[in-house]
Amino acid sequence: MNLFLFPLGDITQKGYEKKRAKLLARYIPLIQGVDPSLQAENRVPGSSQATAAVSKQQKSRSTNSRDERFRSDVHTEAVQAALAKYKERKMPMPSKRRSVLVHSSVETYTPPDTSSASEDEGSLRRQGRITSTPFQSHSNVEPWLNRVIQGSSTSSSASSTSSHPGGKPAAASNTATATAAATVLADLMAHTQLENHSAPPDVTTGLVEHLHHERPQVASVRGVPRGYNSSILETADGVPVNSRVSSKIQQLLNTLKRPKRPPLKEFFVDDFEELLEVQQPDPNQPKPEGNQMNVLKGEPLGVVTNWPPSLLAALQRWGTTQPKAPCLTALDTTGKAIYTLTYGKLWSRSLKLAYTLLNKLTAKNEPLLKPGDRVALVFPNSDPVMFMVAFYGCLLAELIPVPIEVPLTRKDAGSQQIGFLLGSCGVTLALTTDACQKGLPKAQTGEVVTFKGWPRLVWFVIDGKHLAKPTKDWHPQVRDASADIAYIEYKTSKEGSTVGITVSHASMLAHCHALTQACGYSEAETLTNVLDFKRDAGLWHGVLTSVMNRMHVISIPYALMKVNPLSWIQKVCSYKARVAVVKSRDMHWSLLAQRDQRDVSLSSLRMLIVADGANPWSISSCDAFLNVFQSRGLRPEVICPCASSSEALTVAIRRPPELGGPPPGKAVLSMNCLSFSVIRVDTEEKLSVLTVQDVGQIMPGANVCVVKVDGTPYLCKADEVGEICVNSGATGMAYFGLLGITKNVFEAIPVTAAGVPVSDQPFTRTGLLGFVGPDYLVFVVGKLDGLMTVSGRRHNADDVVATALAVEPMKFVYRGRIAVFSVTVLHDDRIVLVAEQRPDASEEDSFQWMSRVLQAIDSIHQVGVYCLALVPANTLPKAPLGGIHISETKQRFLEGALHPCNVLMCPHTCVTNLPKPRQKQPDVGPASMIVGNLVAGKRIAQASGRDVTQLEDNDQARKFLYLADVLQWRAQTTPDHPLFLLLNSKGTVASTASCIQLHKRAERVAVALMEKGRLNVGDHVALVYPPGVDLIATFYGCLYAGCIPITVRPPHPQNLATTLPTVKMIVEVSKSACILTTQAIMKLLKSKEAATAVDIKTWPTILDTDDMPKKKLANIFRPPSPDTLAYLDFSVSTTGILAGVKMSHAATSALCRSIKLQCELYPSRQIAICLDPYCGLGFALWCLCSVYSGHQSILVPPLELESNVSLWLSAVSQYKVRVTFCSYSVMEMCTRGLGTQTDMLLTCINTCFMCAFLYWGPFSSISSRLGQSVISTSEGGRGMYAGTAGPDPTTVYVDMRALRHDRVRLVERGSPHSLPLMESGKILPGVKVIIAHTETKGPLGDSHLGEIWVSSPHNATGYYTVYGEEALHADHFTARLSFGDTQTVWARTGYLGFLRRTELTDASGERHDALYVVGSLDETLELRGMRYHPIDIETSVIRAHKSIAECAVFTWTNLLVVVVELEGSEQEALDLVALVTNVVLEEHYLIVGVVVIVDPGVIPINSRGEKQRMHLRDGFLADQLDPIYVAYNM
Repeated sequence: MNLFLFPLGDITQKGYEKKRAKLLARYIPLIQGVDPSLQAENRVPGSSQATAAVSKQQKSRSTNSRDERFRSDVHTEAVQAALAKYKERKMPMPSKRRSVLVHSSVETYTPPDTSSASEDEGSLRRQGRITSTPFQSHSNVEPWLNRVIQGSSTSSSASSTSSHPGGKPAAASNTATATAAATVLADLMAHTQLENHSAPPDVTTGLVEHLHHERPQVASVRGVPRGYNSSILETADGVPVNSRVSSKIQQLLNTLKRPKRPPLKEFFVDDFEELLEVQQPDPNQPKPEGNQMNVLKGEPLGVVTNWPPSLLAALQRWGTTQPKAPCLTALDTTGKAIYTLTYGKLWSRSLKLAYTLLNKLTAKNEPLLKPGDRVALVFPNSDPVMFMVAFYGCLLAELIPVPIEVPLTRKDAGSQQIGFLLGSCGVTLALTTDACQKGLPKAQTGEVVTFKGWPRLVWFVIDGKHLAKPTKDWHPQVRDASADIAYIEYKTSKEGSTVGITVSHASMLAHCHALTQACGYSEAETLTNVLDFKRDAGLWHGVLTSVMNRMHVISIPYALMKVNPLSWIQKVCSYKARVAVVKSRDMHWSLLAQRDQRDVSLSSLRMLIVADGANPWSISSCDAFLNVFQSRGLRPEVICPCASSSEALTVAIRRPPELGGPPPGKAVLSMNCLSFSVIRVDTEEKLSVLTVQDVGQIMPGANVCVVKVDGTPYLCKADEVGEICVNSGATGMAYFGLLGITKNVFEAIPVTAAGVPVSDQPFTRTGLLGFVGPDYLVFVVGKLDGLMTVSGRRHNADDVVATALAVEPMKFVYRGRIAVFSVTVLHDDRIVLVAEQRPDASEEDSFQWMSRVLQAIDSIHQVGVYCLALVPANTLPKAPLGGIHISETKQRFLEGALHPCNVLMCPHTCVTNLPKPRQKQPDVGPASMIVGNLVAGKRIAQASGRDVTQLEDNDQARKFLYLADVLQWRAQTTPDHPLFLLLNSKGTVASTASCIQLHKRAERVAVALMEKGRLNVGDHVALVYPPGVDLIATFYGCLYAGCIPITVRPPHPQNLATTLPTVKMIVEVSKSACILTTQAIMKLLKSKEAATAVDIKTWPTILDTDDMPKKKLANIFRPPSPDTLAYLDFSVSTTGILAGVKMSHAATSALCRSIKLQCELYPSRQIAICLDPYCGLGFALWCLCSVYSGHQSILVPPLELESNVSLWLSAVSQYKVRVTFCSYSVMEMCTRGLGTQTDMLLTCINTCFMCAFLYWGPFSSISSRLGQSVISTSEGGRGMYAGTAGPDPTTVYVDMRALRHDRVRLVERGSPHSLPLMESGKILPGVKVIIAHTETKGPLGDSHLGEIWVSSPHNATGYYTVYGEEALHADHFTARLSFGDTQTVWARTGYLGFLRRTELTDASGERHDALYVVGSLDETLELRGMRYHPIDIETSVIRAHKSIAECAVFTWTNLLVVVVELEGSEQEALDLVALVTNVVLEEHYLIVGVVVIVDPGVIPINSRGEKQRMHLRDGFLADQLDPIYVAYNM
C-alpha cells in the first residue's frame, strides 16, 4: 500500500522554503509585485535562533492573534495566490441607511472571544503576530492578468466601491442611504481554470452547460468607462434613468451577464413537471480504484493480574490502601493550587454523598431517588474536585450521573435542548456546589428559576455541611462491572438537538483498560488536563482512567487558560508531569505567549495527547508547537494526536515509540478528489491540497472498518473516504430513549460489496470521516457533523473555515469567530459563512473582506458560498467553553434572528439546479384544424350569459336608453322614493337623496354650468368631489346640460405632492373645460401648497356647487343618438398607465341592464356599496344603477373605514342587506381589524346570504385569491363581465407550476404548489366570453390558460385617450380571433383565466361553464420563459418572517426585485435578505436579484387597494424610497 508517506520531522526552514517556492512557482511573476506578506520573513521560523531575531519585529506590530490551528502557512499562501489571480472585481455594494450603520460606540464593545471555530473551543486576547499587509493592486500585475481574461470565473465574489485607483468616492446623497454610488465599473476578472472555455450560461434563464465538473462560469465582462454612473444609463426598456440605483443594477448585471444558450432543438418540451436539474455526475470525476478494505483488528487487551473488577473497586482499593495519595489538584485563576483531593478524601466524601442521596432526600416521606435514577451534575469548569465527588458518589449510590453545563441565563445557546435531554432522562434532582447555586438566576421566591424547556428540578448542594455521615451498618455495594448504565454523556448534533449517550459500567472499565494500555499509564503518574472534565477525553483521562491507575491529575480551568495561556506548560514543568491532555487550541495559544517564558521545560513529558487530532487542521498547531518548544526539551515523538467520538469513545491514538508505535505519517491530499470521497496524493504545487496527520493506531481490543457514509454501510475501498466504524467492548451503548437512531448508529452491520456482513457483532458509527493508511494508521479528514454536500461533492466545514481564516487582511473580523454550516435550499446544501465583525471596521473594509473570502473559497474548494453574513462583535451564540455554537447560529439564521450588519447573498452563482427555462416557440400557427367547436380535440373555451332579448320587453329597454330620461321619469312617478343613503364613519346617515331631490339638484348644476361656466353641449367637465351625493347630483347635472362628465378623485390635503399631479393630469388629458367641486377643494386647488406641486395658473374654470341658485332648467338636453358619448371613465392601471375609456349612452344602459338582471335589482331592494365611486364598476354602482333600477343604495365611502373598520359590516347587518358590493381591500381591512370580533362578522354574512363580493383588479395581496364573484376589468368599462356568484360557486385547486407554463392542471386540495381559485360567478346576461391565446390570438381549448375576451352590448367604444403608453393597442376594444370565428368583435379584458365545463347545469338545462380568473396580464412577470403572477411571489415572501408587513415585486432588466416593508426594528432588516431569497427559490424556482427593505407604507397602493408596482419601480430607480437596506444578490 504505497499510498503516500513522508516522515514527519521538523520541517526545517530550508525545506519549508523549498516547498513554498514549489507551491508558488506558477504565480511568481505575480508575487513580486503584489503582496509583500507572501515573502518568507514573516513566516514561522524553523529554529529558535531565528525566532529570537524575528521577535523584535513582531513586538512592534499590531495585536492580531492568528489561529494557528487553522493555518498551515502553505495554505495561507495558497489562498493569497488564489486571490491574487482575481483583480479587484467591482460589484454593487449594498446600500444602507445611516441609522443602521450607527453601532454603539466602539468603547462600549467588549471584544469577543477570538477563539477558534470548533464548538467547544475557548478564546484568548494576546499580543500576536500580524502576517498581513493590505492587498495592493500593483501596476505590474496587469499584463499577467490580461492573459487570464479569456478564462471564466465561478466567483460569486464582491468587492467594495472605494479603494480602487482612479475611483473618486461619490458624496453620499442627501437621502440617508449611506454608501456612495458605485464609482467605477471595473473590468471583471477571470478565474483559475485557464483552460475552461465553457459556454457561460445566462443569468436570467439559469441555463448551464457543464464542461469539467464545474459550477456555471461567469464570463468576464468588459467594464463600463469610469464615471459612468453620472451619465444617463439606457436600460433594457430604453428608458433613460439617471440614478444611483440603476447604476448599481447595471453593475450587478455586468457581473452576471452571460450569453444566452441557443434554443432547444426539439419543437416541444413537455414541461408539465418542472424538473429541477439533477447534477449529472461528471464522467471525468475521480473514482476509487483500490481493493475493498478488510476489517482492521487492534492488538488484544492485555491481561493484568490485579486489574480491579470495576472502577468503583479501584476507587475503594486506593481510598482505603493509599488514602494519602494525591488524586486531583485544582487551580485558581492565578494558577495557584487551591486544593488537592486525596484518594482517601475522594472515597470518604463519595460515600457520604451516596448515603445522603439514598437516605436523606425525601419527597412526601418517600425516598426521592432509587437506584437507576438519573441525576444532573451542574458544576463549573473551575471546580473539578466537587465534580469528581459528585460523579463517584452517584456511582456508589447506583444513580446515573448526567453531567451538563452550568446554565447562566434563561437564554443560553442550546439550553433548551439540554432541558429536553434532562426531561427525557426523567431527571428531577440536580447536584451543584454552594458557589454555583448562588450564581444561578433566581425567581422572586429565592428558588432557582426553571430554565426554558427544562423540567422542574430540585437543586441539592453537595458541600460538606449538607452531607450526612453514613451509619455504621451502611455499606455501599461495590459490584463488578455490569452492562447497566454507568453515566450519560450529552452531545449536540449538527441539527442542534441534544442527545444523551449511555455508557455502561463494563464499557467504562474496558475503555479505562484500553486507554491504560495504549498510553502506557502507570501507577502514580502525574497528568495535566486542560480539557473539560465533564465529557469526552477530559472525563476519560482526567476522571476515570486516572482513578483506575491512582494517577495525580492537575486540572487547568478554562478561566486560567484565558488569563495565562502558558499555565499548562508551567504546570507540566513544575509538577514534572509525564502526560498532558490538550487541544490544538491550547498549543496555539501557548505559542502566542511563549516569548514571555524562557525557563520552562517540557522534558518530563512522555505523551502530549492532542484530543482534537482528528481535526485536519490540528497538524499546523502540532508542527508549529514542536518548532518552538523542541528547544525547551519537547521530543517530537511525544506529540500523540488521537481521534474520538462521543458514541465510540476513543477510536485511535498515536502511541509513543517506546510502546511500539510505527513512525508518524503525513498525507498531502487533493481537496478536489476528497470532495468526491476519493484519496489521491497530490503534487504539492496545487493550491487546493489538504495536509493531514495520522491519529495513530486503533484502540486495543477494537475492530475498525470504514463504510460508505450514505445508505447501506458497504465497506469502502482502500482509497476511499468513509465513516469509521468501531466494534469493541469500550463504546457507548445507545442514545438514551431514542431507539430508532440508536439502531442506526450503535448497531450498524457493515457488509461487503456482495452484501455479506463482515461480522456477527454490531459496529458503532463514529461520525468521523477518514481512511486507513499505510502501517494501519488511521487518518481523519473531517466529521460527519461538518459535512456539507453541495451538488454531489462533499466539503468539510472546518476546511472552509480555514480558507476564510487565511484571507488577509484579517483586521475586520475576529479570528476564530467564524461559523460555517449548510442550509438546504431547493433540494441541495448551500454554504453559509457567518463571522463577527470588529466594531471599528468600515462598510467598505468588511465588504472587501467578504468578497475576497468568496473568491478564495471559490478558488480552493471550487464551491460557491450561498450567503456570507457579518454580525456585530460578541453576538454569535457561544458554546460552553468559548467557541461558536454552530447549530444555534444556524437556527437563528433560518429564523431570521441573527441580526447581521452586513450580508452578501450569491444565489446566482450557487444555485445551478434550477429547472430548464421554458423555450417559447415563436411562430406557432393555429394549434390544429378547427372542426366544429373543437380545438385539437378539445372543446373551444367559450361561454355566454343568458340572452338579454328574451328577458324583458324591449319597450322598457328603449325607454331606459338614456339615464337622464330615467331620472326624470322616476322624479315624476315616485318622487319621494329614497335612492341614496350616505353613511359617515360613526355609522349615522350623513345625507340622503330621493328621486325628486336628486333631479332638482341636477337641474341646478346644469343651470350653473350654462350660466356661470358658459359651457356648450359636448364640453368635458371634471367632477372633483369626495364620495357622496354631490358627486351623483353633479354627474346628472352634466347629462342634463349635455356636457361629458369625468369623475376625479380629489387630491389628498396631506399628500398634495403625489395626489395633485394625477388630478391635473386627468383634467388636462380629458381636455376638461371646467372643474366642478366644493369650496374646500377649490381653495386647496388654488393654494400655495398646490402651487409647489403643479402650475395652478393653468387650471380651467373652477366652479363650486356648494350654494347654487334655485333655478329651473329651461330644457333638458337629449342626445341625438344612443351612440353619443355619455361619460369618460378615467383610471390608472396598476402598471401606472392612465387610460380614459369612452362610454356611450347605449353601453351605459346595457351595463346597467345586465347588472340589474344579474343581481335582481328592483325598487324594493336595498344594497350596500363600499367602493370608490370614481371609475369602473364602483362608479357604475354609485352613480348609475340606483337611478336605472330604482333600488336604494347605502353608500359607505371606503376612506371612512380607516377610522372605523367595522363600518361596512355593521351597515350590512343593521340594514339587513342581502346584496353588498365591496372591494378586496375593504374585506381585508375588516378581517384584519376585526380579528377579535368575528362573531359580528358571521352574523352579518348570514343576513346577506347573497354577498356579491366585488373584486377589483389583480387581487391585491389576497392570500388565496378566493371569493372573487363579480369581476370588473382593469381598464374601466372595457368589457364588464361576470355577475354575482350563484349559490355555490365552485372552487378548484390548480398547480401553480403549470400556470407558469400557461397551463391549467387541477390538483387535490392541500397538495404542494396548489392554488385555490374560485369561480368568478355567473356570466352577465348578454355577455359572451372566450379564452384566446395571448400571443397568437387563436381560440384556446377548455381548461387552457389565456386572455379572457368579452363581447357584449355594453362594451365600451374605445379609449378616449391613453396617457403613458401612446401606442396602446387599438384592438383592446375591437379584437378579432386569428382563426375560427373571425367575425365577432371582442373586447380584451387584460385578464388571464380559463373556462371549465362543470357537471352542474344552468337554469336553461345547459351544462354550466365556470369562468376562473387567475390574474391581470399586465401585471405578470416573464422570467426564465415562464409567466409569474406577482401576487404569488408576494404571498410567499410575506409568510417568510413575522416582521414583513407588505411586499411588492417587479422586474428590472430581467432581475427580480423584491421590496419588503419591515414592521419591526431596523436591526432585523438584514435578516430578511436571506429569508426572502430562500422562500422565492424554494417555492417559485426564481433567483431574487435585489432585495429592498423599506419602512411600512412605502409601497404605493391606489384607491382600489392595488399595489402600484410600476410607481414603486420608478421610485426605486430614482432612489426615492429611502430604503433601510438594499442587497444586490450575486
